[in-house]
Amino acid sequence: MLPVLVVAVIALVDVTAGAGMPWLPLLAAGPALAASTNGPRGVLCVGLLAGVVGMALALLHTAPTREPAAVVPALLAVTAASGLASALRARRERVLAAVRSVAEAAQHALLQPVPETVGPFQVAVRYSAAAAEARIGGDLYALVPTPYGIRLIVGDVRGKGLPAVSTAALVLGVFREAAHDEPDLLDVVARIERSLARNLGPDDFVTAVVAGHARSGHLEIVNCGHAPPLVISASGRVSAVESDRPAAPLGLRALSGEAPRLQRLPFAVGDQLLCYTDGVTEARDHTRAFYPLADGVARHVCEEPARTLTAVHDELLGHVGGRLHDDAALLLLRKATAEEPGNAPSWRESETAL
Repeated sequence: MLPVLVVAVIALVDVTAGAGMPWLPLLAAGPALAASTNGPRGVLCVGLLAGVVGMALALLHTAPTREPAAVVPALLAVTAASGLASALRARRERVLAAVRSVAEAAQHALLQPVPETVGPFQVAVRYSAAAAEARIGGDLYALVPTPYGIRLIVGDVRGKGLPAVSTAALVLGVFREAAHDEPDLLDVVARIERSLARNLGPDDFVTAVVAGHARSGHLEIVNCGHAPPLVISASGRVSAVESDRPAAPLGLRALSGEAPRLQRLPFAVGDQLLCYTDGVTEARDHTRAFYPLADGVARHVCEEPARTLTAVHDELLGHVGGRLHDDAALLLLRKATAEEPGNAPSWRESETAL
């Protein structure tokens, strides 16, 4: 209705001011605007309306015949050009919708949805690609229930675009398979490393945190050049899990010669683990200040991981002014109940849900 409103306003101003013909060329704004909001049929209707209104105003002001005869062809030309622009816009929108549907399918295949509850754990994920139209980027995450307990990975691929997405797909595929096959978490990381060594270029790598919760009740963490995860105790205290012997990112072990180290931490009921990518901690506001993730988590932590991440994500967007300039992923795991002996079937049920 906006183009019709524009034509009506121009006609009202012309009648009220009594200015005559000088206002008539402005009627072309109606069909021109309709090209951005309507289809070709809507543009044609607005153009005809503008032509009829122009002729009526010309008769009202008893203008010479040659003046409306010059305005009406101009309106028709603008209407025709606007109709063509509208048809091209509609075609581009259909192509973009098809591309987005493919991107969404790729995202669901690559970053599979994580259930809210897996065994004794509550889980929440927030992912934002810097290119909103792309829907997917170089950040990756996965959570897999296995016979050896729950296992997860959060990582960041060096680079952007399709090569980064391809590498992320490779890492996630190897992780999902190895997590089921390897009893030792370090062996899971080793299999990912071997696969990347065969498939990546010399300058490519992936930073990642691989974590698992075994039946012993302890949390196992392997950090490969990634930002340290945060552990939130049941009392709300937030602390970073710093490694005393940092390992190289995945794909660069041959250059560093350092093998990753397994860290074991107590993980009681009510404790939470937050893994994230550098798109969160390196987000800057207008003063170039980084987002204080640990402080934000401490402000918003609660017993519902989804609520916590929603509040943190909203605060993050507010910090950067509404748009992130890098991919950002957050995965929060909360131990809601204690494991009971013989609860293996519940893990397999959760695996089926994935």
